[in-house]
Amino acid sequence: MIAEFGHFALALAFALALAQAVLPLWGAARRDARLMGAAAPLAHGQTLACAAAFAALLWAFAVNDTSVITVVQSSHSAKPLLYKYAGAWGNHEGSLLLWVLILALCGSAVAGFGRDLPGMLRARVLGVLGLVALGFLAFTLLTSNPFGRVWPAPPDGQGLNPVLQDPGLAFHPPLLYLGYVGYAVTFAFAVAALIEGRVDAAWGRWVRPWALAAWAFLTLGIALGSWWAYYELGWGGYWFWDPVENASLLPWLAGTALLHSAIVVEKREALKIWTLLLALLAFGFSLLGTFLVRSGVLNSVHAFASDPSRGVFILGLLGFYVAGSLALFAWRAPAMAPTGLFAPLSREGSLVLNNLLLCAMAAVVLAGTLWPMFADLLLGQKISVGPPFFNTALLPLAVPLVLAMAAGPLLPWKRAKLFPALQRLWWAALAAAGAVALVLAFSGVRIGPALGFAAALWLICGALADIFDRIALFRRPAAAWSRARGLPRAAWGAALAHAGVGISILGMAGMGLATDQLAAVRPGQAISHAGYEWRLDRVEDVIGPNWSARRATVTVLRDGAVVTVLRPERRFFPVGSMTTTEAAIHARARGDLYAVLGEEEAGQVVLRVHHNILAPWIWLGALVMALGGAVSLTDRRIRVAAPVPAAAHGRRAT
Repeated sequence: MIAEFGHFALALAFALALAQAVLPLWGAARRDARLMGAAAPLAHGQTLACAAAFAALLWAFAVNDTSVITVVQSSHSAKPLLYKYAGAWGNHEGSLLLWVLILALCGSAVAGFGRDLPGMLRARVLGVLGLVALGFLAFTLLTSNPFGRVWPAPPDGQGLNPVLQDPGLAFHPPLLYLGYVGYAVTFAFAVAALIEGRVDAAWGRWVRPWALAAWAFLTLGIALGSWWAYYELGWGGYWFWDPVENASLLPWLAGTALLHSAIVVEKREALKIWTLLLALLAFGFSLLGTFLVRSGVLNSVHAFASDPSRGVFILGLLGFYVAGSLALFAWRAPAMAPTGLFAPLSREGSLVLNNLLLCAMAAVVLAGTLWPMFADLLLGQKISVGPPFFNTALLPLAVPLVLAMAAGPLLPWKRAKLFPALQRLWWAALAAAGAVALVLAFSGVRIGPALGFAAALWLICGALADIFDRIALFRRPAAAWSRARGLPRAAWGAALAHAGVGISILGMAGMGLATDQLAAVRPGQAISHAGYEWRLDRVEDVIGPNWSARRATVTVLRDGAVVTVLRPERRFFPVGSMTTTEAAIHARARGDLYAVLGEEEAGQVVLRVHHNILAPWIWLGALVMALGGAVSLTDRRIRVAAPVPAAAHGRRAT
């Protein structure tokens, strides 16, 4: 009965989404306050219905109800409870239900936090969100019902893919979906503005917090997925330019550009048309990622196995929402002329450059991701586009972007001179030059890592220079502390986010100097690598909750002293007959000691060891970036449509 209750809740959510899609938009067109007022209750009702359906699915997984086909395909009675719950969204049907639940929660958030919005705009935004939910609920009910029954019920399930039975993958999809679906809100604001035919500074202020929240969640989701790939797949890297990885990067790049262009709309009422287009594209890229993962056109550990009919349905949704919104954009956008004028060399100009470079990077990633599929379809050629292409094509775009990120915040609005800003960055340039000299001196001719360290220090020092300039640390040091306490939290958040990018680049540059070694050793033997002695002490059998494993004990020594003991494993899962690699990592600020256990033969085991310099800084930087977004959201001027208080005398506006 729980499964039938969940199915009924989904059908109820569909009916409420239909009413939410029709009544508020009709009411806004007729200026009927009663119909527009129905939007918020309908959004809350849809959320309750979706939450009830998701709770029913979680219950079915928790009790291992093998009469439900989704449980049979993605769970097993021997799985730990955490992975039973993770299995609820570790498959196509359950993850789609999680998607519609988050979408409904976003609608409720707009209804709850958007009380200060103009009535017609609020009704249209909620109506568009209802229309988006309607399509995905129809997809769920018609092709991807998570509550389908199987009879007779098998005695147990088939289990979840062992690679996905990991805490990182348990929390990765919800964070990623919060980012993906969060851009549905900015999409709805853009469509509502196009219907209304008006974009102004208030609209930019209303869109900005939703863009910021979606960006922060997507940053965390991408970082968590990268961290999982680093320690779970046992290859020692953090990003492979896998098509599904790229599918998450595309909305992040477009969303980053949207976040910055919305600032220009809010401050100067410029870039209106461009910002609307970015809001449409960010959600369009989110839908494209959904299509790539679920259509069956990609083979990836990240992708859901799915039949082509589902891919056709998602392609139809993608065409309806993206093509429909772009047609509306082509019709209505020309009437929205910008009112704010600015010189090319200004804060606005730097943000325009930021947008152009980010969008060019997105275009490169999009082309490299989709071209192999088009080459196969149109030319019958099997090609692959991998790291060499992306690294080579993106570097010329990343360099000016990094340069502008540090200098742009130091430029005044409307009109600026470059030399005064560069004067305040002299010590950042000195630090970057010193980093290049040190890397080249100690590592030989390694231009890539040297440029990476220079870019990292340039960004981190640039973020500090921005804060120092705002509080007049060197001009009026006596008043610096009081000015720092009065500095808007959005300014602190922006500096943190930019510094976080620099910290991540620092880790990536360090990984450019990483080394590894592969050797076949016997217990008691040791190998020397990166100044450490890696001694294989023993290999033994261990038993887990739903797996058995061969575990090696590797003692790492330096100058005869024990640094750490690593225990890499090769796990075998009887359900599904799959073997996984569990890397052992000793994480330190200066780098990771990383060991992977390979095959055994004739008393020897294959051991691969890595010295990954500064690796943890990659994910620390992502956390700092997301923290910057969170700090900015605590600023009331960002969080709600409130007037911006007058800046203190001599203080630059945020």
